[in-house]
Amino acid sequence: MANKRNLKKIINYISSDLFAECVAASLYGDNVDKENIDALLASILATHSNYITRVSHPEPGMKAKLYYKDLINCFNKETNEIIDNISNLS
Repeated sequence: MANKRNLKKIINYISSDLFAECVAASLYGDNVDKENIDALLASILATHSNYITRVSHPEPGMKAKLYYKDLINCFNKETNEIIDNISNLS
């Protein structure tokens, strides 16, 4: 298990890359709906804050290794969904 600081850095890097990619897709895409972009950017920000908070405050009663493994898997799933949504914009 990586330490909390590294896990937070990784979440920050991925979230900022997704945000930048979404902004680039909105600027350079053809016929992009502003409401879809706004909703996607809001979901990126919500995902970022949710997982940063979850790293800082693990669930009591659950083993740390299992908790962080589940956290990483859930973050990867949500990130892949956001990537699919970005690729469907253009």
